[in-house]
Order: sequence, then C-alpha cells, then structure tokens
Amino acid sequence: MTIIGDRPLPFDEFVEVLRREGFQRYHHQHPFHRLMNEGQLTPGQMRAWLVNRFYYQSVIPIKDAAILANCPIREVRRVWIRRILDHDGTADKPGGIEAWLRFGEAMDLRRDQILQADVLPGVRLAGDAYVNFCKTHSWLEGVASSLTELFAPTAIEERLAALRRHFPWIRPDGFTYFEWRLQAARQDAADALDILRQYCVTAEDQRRCLNALIFKTELLWSLLDAVYLEYVVRNDGKTPYDEVGGP
Repeated sequence: MTIIGDRPLPFDEFVEVLRREGFQRYHHQHPFHRLMNEGQLTPGQMRAWLVNRFYYQSVIPIKDAAILANCPIREVRRVWIRRILDHDGTADKPGGIEAWLRFGEAMDLRRDQILQADVLPGVRLAGDAYVNFCKTHSWLEGVASSLTELFAPTAIEERLAALRRHFPWIRPDGFTYFEWRLQAARQDAADALDILRQYCVTAEDQRRCLNALIFKTELLWSLLDAVYLEYVVRNDGKTPYDEVGGP
C-alpha cells in the first residue's frame, strides 16, 4: 500500500491512491444497494429510499456554494459554479433535483411527499455533515470530497440496469436522472482531478484531500445505514410508503 509520506506522490500515483481507498469504501457495496441490484426491495422500500435520498440531493448545491465561498481562485470558481446550475437547474434546463423529483413521480409518489418528507435523523445528519464539512474545511478538501464521482458511473450503470430489470412498476421516464448523471459524473470527476492536479501540490494537501474523500464515502455509507436499519431490518421491512398515496 502506498503511503503519503513527507514528499508528495507523483500525481498519477496519488490518483491511484484516491481510487483504491475510495472504491473499497464506496457505498455501491452497501447491503441496501446490493438488495436493490438483486431486485429484493419492495416498492415501499424503494420509495422510502428515494424520499430520504432526496434530502442528500437537495444539499448538493448548498455544499457546492460553500466550496465556492471558500475559494479565492476565479478560474476554479468558473468551473465549479456549473455544478450548482446542473443540480438546481435553469430556466431552460430543469437540473438534477427536478430529475430526482420526476423519478419519485415515476414511483407514484406525490411531489409534496418528497419535498415535505420528515426524513430519518441519520439521513439528515449525513446531509448536514456534508454541508458543514465544505463550510469548515478548505475549498481544496471540498473539491476532493466530490471525487466519489470517480466510482459513480459504474455504480449508476449497474443500478440503472437493475431498475429496468427488476422494478418494471417504475415508469421508464423516471430514469432520466441516472442517464444524466452517467455523463455528468464523468465530466465532474475530470474537472475535479484537473483542479487537484494544479493545486494539490504538497504532501499535506494530498493527505487532507485523501481524508476528505474517505469522509465522503463514510458519509454516504452512514446515510444508507439509516435507511437500511429503518426500512429493511425494523418492522419486518414495512414502510410508510408501502401503499401508493403514502403517508
């Protein structure tokens, strides 16, 4: 195992460390996602996951705004601001948050059920922790924390195939979010790596950025822990969303 010592690693070696350490912790291996990919979740469990995951989706532009607020470099801000527009949307382009809401509608959820949901405490803590991390750490660490996008395309491809194969009750028009993220995640990861190549230049920078990525993987894992415990382990897998029309 390569250790970041007193001298910075060559950038390509550093990226390999990020990939290795991040991949082995990424939430695609979580039991909840494994159940999803095997088609073993009920409609209620899928809806409960979607509603709670929406809270995380909703804070993504906020954490990106925190990164922008901490960043004194105009060239970086010009690149990073696109992420806010991608998720919040514009007048002529709905954006990722809207796409997630439409995914919920494809599961027969009402928008108000998603927008006004009382999400699980563990989910709220995870989302808030991400925003707080990006507010209180350097902008470079905030950029590095986004690099779970290195692993997202493979996980999304697997998830999208599983949704189409195992969950025919979900209307196909709801899959737009995943189709969009397949491309966006690749571009976002490339942009973040370009920034790190230029500004992550010391051994201390590399250690901090690696720890930021590990923090992000643990955050995503803990979010799914909350969902898995509440909607799979407890109550014999029953959820408030088992019936269409919901709570």
